[in-house]
This record gives sequence, C-alpha cells and structure tokens, in this order.
Amino acid sequence: MKLAKLLRATALVSVVALVPATTAGLAAVDGRSASQFERLGMVYQLVKMRYVEKVDDEKLEDGAIEGMLSSLDPHSSYLSGASMQRLNTMIDGNYSGLGLSVVMDDGAVKVVAPMKGSPAEAAGVKAGDYITHLDGKLIYGGELDDAVAQMRGEAGTKIRLTIFRSGRNEPFDVTVTRGVIKLEPVTWELKDGIGVISVNEFGADVGSDVAKGIADLKKQAGGSLVGIVLDLRQNPGGSLDEAVALSDIFLTKGDIVSQRGRDPREDEYFKAESMVPGDLAKGLPVIVLIDAGSASASEIVAGALQDQRRAVIMGERSFGKGSVQSLFFLDSTRTSAVKITTARYYTPLGRSVQEGGIVPDIAVPQLSDPDARRRSELSIRESDLRRHLVNEVAMDDKKLEADRQADPRFKMTAEELQAKGIKDFQLYYAIQTLRRTAPPAMAKKR
Repeated sequence: MKLAKLLRATALVSVVALVPATTAGLAAVDGRSASQFERLGMVYQLVKMRYVEKVDDEKLEDGAIEGMLSSLDPHSSYLSGASMQRLNTMIDGNYSGLGLSVVMDDGAVKVVAPMKGSPAEAAGVKAGDYITHLDGKLIYGGELDDAVAQMRGEAGTKIRLTIFRSGRNEPFDVTVTRGVIKLEPVTWELKDGIGVISVNEFGADVGSDVAKGIADLKKQAGGSLVGIVLDLRQNPGGSLDEAVALSDIFLTKGDIVSQRGRDPREDEYFKAESMVPGDLAKGLPVIVLIDAGSASASEIVAGALQDQRRAVIMGERSFGKGSVQSLFFLDSTRTSAVKITTARYYTPLGRSVQEGGIVPDIAVPQLSDPDARRRSELSIRESDLRRHLVNEVAMDDKKLEADRQADPRFKMTAEELQAKGIKDFQLYYAIQTLRRTAPPAMAKKR
C-alpha cells in the first residue's frame, strides 16, 4: 500500500487503508434504521422551511455527515473540498508553507509536530504549541482549513504566529519565513560510532529507506558500527505496510502486529520475514526512542520490537492510538470521502496500545527542553480525547499518570545541558547507553 504522507494531512490519524465504498456493502445496513432516517429528514425539512436564513442543500448534507462521524470517535471524519485538497497536497509531498502538522483542539489550532528541517522547526515552534493569531488576526474558533490556507504561501514570505505554550505565562510571537516543504520520511547520520535513524512519518518506501540507511551507516563506520538508535519521536504514523516493513528489518520470526475488527473473518496477522528476509542489523543493539507524539504506526514498530526483545524502548510513554482507519471514497472523482475506524491493532503478545500506549523500558525525560516538564504535565494523548475508543482491558488511571511525575535520577537543568553542548538529552542518553554496552574490542577501535 502506497500512502505517501497521508498522516501529515490528517494529523494523528494512523494506520490507514484505502477501501472503496460498494453498493453491496451499503445495502447491508440494518433496515430497521429507516425510522431514524425519517427523523433526519424531518430535521432537514424544518431547517429548510424555518431557519432564519436560506440554507444551501450541500451545506446541510455535509453537516449531517460530519455530525454523524464526529459522534463516533476522534479519528472518524468527513473529507471534502478544502480538507480533501489538503490531503491530496500532502500526498504529492511538496508545497510552500511552514512545515507544520496541526489539528483543531476545542477551537484552537494545536501543533502536532513541526517537520524536521522545516522553517517552523528552525523558528522554534514545538509540538503541543497552540497558535492563537496569524499576523495579529485571531484564528481561535475558526476552521482548520482556513488557518492552514493562511499559513501556506509563497516561499520566502513571512508570517507572524502568536503562540501559547504550556509552561510559559504569556503568549509570544514567532516570525517564520515560508519555504518549499519537501517531506523526507527517513534521515540518518553517524554519531560517535552510533547510527541514528530518524523516521518522521510512515509514508511510501520507509522500510526500504531505513534498509538503505543501515547499509550506509555500516559503510560509514567501516565495520565498527556500535549500535542503532531508531528515533520515532513526534512521528504520528502512516502506512501499516511500512510499519510492518520497518519492523521486519529487525525481526526474523513471530508476529509483528495483528489487526482485529468487528468481524473475526476479517482479522489479519502480519508476521516477520513476510517483507524483509533476515535481520539487517544482526549483531547490533537497537534503542527505539518514543515520546507522547509517537502514535499508531510508530507504536506498532515499538511494540513489535519490545515484545520480541529486539530493542530497548526509551523515552516517554507514546500517544496510545491503537486503531485503524479506512478511507472510503464517496464518488468516482474521489473528491469526497469518509474516514472510519474499522479495527484495533495488537502487539505480538496481544497487547492493545489503545489509551495506554507503549511504556518505555527506560523512561528518559527531555531535560534539554526548558519547557518539557510543564508541557509533559499538560500533554494530550489518546486517552484525553473525547469519545476515544476504550481499551478492552480496563486501564489504571494512576499508572497512566505515572509518567508525568518527576524522576529523581534526572536532575540536570536545560541550562546546564546547554553549557555542556547537549541539545537533545534523550538522544544523548541513548547514544551513551549504547556506547557503554559496546564490546571492549569495539571500544578500542573507536
């Protein structure tokens, strides 16, 4: 399945399958719902006849569909017009703008994540920020598509964002220069003999790109590659197939993930060795970095490598999105579609990450961010979203809140780390952990 960049268009949407709507499938709807459609028709007629202003039919139809889907869960939605154009733009992978993934949260535009290397990231915009004004104009309570359209524009032009950030007492302004955004799902570099592979989203060819990255890192290291850090932080997900392919790079047996819906006959199990033969990083220790922005496909990879004991998971508890959405086009021109939650997914040991997310083996806070602690206390995960799917196994709220408590082992301040030249404490800690576990012979080579 080739779903390039689907997640950036729809925020924390996830593992997505494209499925055409069929007449036969629609005909299977329970016939007893006819009386409910009569009520809907009555309301439609009342609005048409009695509303204070004349209302367009298309607006009423779209509103009815949007209302129906929004009553289900946070990830089921209706796509048409501007929202569909935004999706298509993201799939193309190139546009001029700021490089932000955003969602609407109770009337406010919330940053899911700035894309790595984007103008927004360079200007200091962070995940969890709320954008309240654009060039001094209030956008709270407006439409997300309108805000996105204003943030886009010709490369080289500037826009002033007013930002509210948890941990700061007052809003502040950030001026960002728009640029051409060319999405790079996978990047890699060699740091002190450690291969650091960053996966920013699960678009097309992520599995093959990571495989190329491992081969290149081995070549750069000249036979002395100590280990690999797989960075999945702030990765909101994407293609299920690519999540399976990435997991399969490191696994040689057992399950990777299972997908289970309402009909047991449609359950699917994805196994190791189904897409990539062998372990391409055989003999190398692996650390996977996750945080509250790691969702869905990212959680599939982290869960698979954790359950199979192939990697140490480090960082912060992940977002907790354990559901699968399918996209059903409503017409032959593909100008409108509905995105519906159709299944849950499970790790190899049968764990559902819905609500609870993936709990790291080693919890490491991002000490290098001066606002990290406060933002962590106020961060929003799947379990905080209204109408989220409930995990079949009751979750202990106290355990879910445990990751927001300060860890006495990590006491250094952001200022102290900056003085030492440490800009990313979580990555620094992962690299140091791998270096400490390196065989003496490998250490001598270094």
